[in-house]
Amino acid sequence: MFKIIFSWWNRQTFGTLLNTLIFGVKVGVDDFGNTYYRNKSDTKRWVIYNDVIDASKIPPEWHSWMHRLIKTTPDKIKFTNYQWQKKYSENLTGTSKSYNPNTKNKNFKNKKYKSWQPD
Repeated sequence: MFKIIFSWWNRQTFGTLLNTLIFGVKVGVDDFGNTYYRNKSDTKRWVIYNDVIDASKIPPEWHSWMHRLIKTTPDKIKFTNYQWQKKYSENLTGTSKSYNPNTKNKNFKNKKYKSWQPD
């Protein structure tokens, strides 16, 4: 309860909890475990994150719903997933799982290039 009252970076604040309990209508849950809500008149939409608050943890389908690009929730729509599409993952910048060409590809060598100089 202490985290809910004094820290906004751990899931939700006390105000958001009260707002969700009084006015919130649960509309769905995504693959990351985030729970999506709207008010009864559908003028406001919000998300309660499953873990640490990070906007990149919202999948594109739910992002479309949050920003009113689609009217129905993504769990009721059949999206076409092509074989060239990768599964969505949150932004890993700043973590140990972030992309680093030196660790992903052992054959990667830093090539030295000469900048172009006009004659």
